[in-house]
Amino acid sequence: MAVIGTLHQSRDGGWAGSIFLLAHDVKIRLIPNDNQIHPKAPAFRIVAGTAELGAVWRETTKEGNSQDFLGGTIDFPGLDEPIALAVFFSEDGAKARTVWRRRPPHSANGADGT
Repeated sequence: MAVIGTLHQSRDGGWAGSIFLLAHDVKIRLIPNDNQIHPKAPAFRIVAGTAELGAVWRETTKEGNSQDFLGGTIDFPGLDEPIALAVFFSEDGAKARTVWRRRPPHSANGADGT
């Protein structure tokens, strides 16, 4: 996983900052989803300006010491496909680092390469 940005807590309960995508610093905001009608609805929507780029859900790491984070996908013009995105919070909860992970390659028969 590579760190692509840093976020700071915003007044509305969300997060704001910049991420680096395709040689561009993109200013994004994570806006709380106050209308979570369904339990599987995302916790935050990812927006840049007025464009919605993706969404993240609350998750907990499964390895070692459990850690809460936000996980989901983001799409951006120029990307071949959406990328997996995770937001990990600082210990004081005032900052967060944004990381991305490439999806595992798929073989010709559709199975992953593992």
